[in-house]
Amino acid sequence: MRFYLDSNVFIYAALNQEDVGDRARSLLREVQEGRQRASTSALTFDELIWAVKKHRNLEEAVIAGEAFLGLSGLDLVQVSGDTLAVALELIRRYRLDPRDSIHAASALLEKAEVIISTDEHFDKVKELKRNTI
Repeated sequence: MRFYLDSNVFIYAALNQEDVGDRARSLLREVQEGRQRASTSALTFDELIWAVKKHRNLEEAVIAGEAFLGLSGLDLVQVSGDTLAVALELIRRYRLDPRDSIHAASALLEKAEVIISTDEHFDKVKELKRNTI
């Protein structure tokens, strides 16, 4: 099964020490070890760095970015014009915010079977199944 990982998986893994952070880190370990196939958008890098910098500091944000870029087993999806065209259609159809629509479009174009996210907005997208962390 192919998963698409929303940015909140990485943000929880970097910032949260409670159960959701542990589950996010466990999922990322499975990807790293090749036990799960997963992809995420290049947009995730921006969201991860921004969140860690906001809640911690720039140095920890850079460390989180390095860990993100070094995660083997993770396919990084580029945001292209085609991605944005699909995202715009999802905005029209489901009234998603732009970032959520880019993630959903990326997942659909990658033919991911499931999007892993705590964001319930993805439940509107009938073409995707959402699992939480």
